[in-house]
Amino acid sequence: MIEVEIEDAAWTDALPGAAAVVERAAMAALGSATGDLVILLTDDAAVGELNHRFRHKDGPTNVLSFPAAESAAPHLGDLVLAFGVCAAEAKTQGKTMADHLSHLTVHGVLHLLGRDHEADDEAEAMEGEERSILASLGVADPYRRDDPSHGDA
Repeated sequence: MIEVEIEDAAWTDALPGAAAVVERAAMAALGSATGDLVILLTDDAAVGELNHRFRHKDGPTNVLSFPAAESAAPHLGDLVLAFGVCAAEAKTQGKTMADHLSHLTVHGVLHLLGRDHEADDEAEAMEGEERSILASLGVADPYRRDDPSHGDA
């Protein structure tokens, strides 16, 4: 089960189908994996607070992934996305909000499934998996090397 909670109306103002976009991307990223997850679409202030509290970093980021403890199974964890950061990135990168939200959701779900990008080989594998999942959704490669604004989500 995927539960999408929209805490900031800016998400639906900018993208009326935001919940459906997130759910579709999360389902694609889960593939054959089973488990529940909660995705919160909120504002920069809320994500900034969580980023500071749990990662000891100041300011908001685009997406935070909170894997659940194994004892919480079948709950896989939670994702939290910041509207302002995501909207600014989409604009800067020349992407639609739906495509960028799909990418960040896939990226976050893969983290919940244990993927990471700390080492170069991990990053390459994770980006490849993201590209494949996003292509199945009709979303362009977010890591195109000809795009100077590409980067980690």
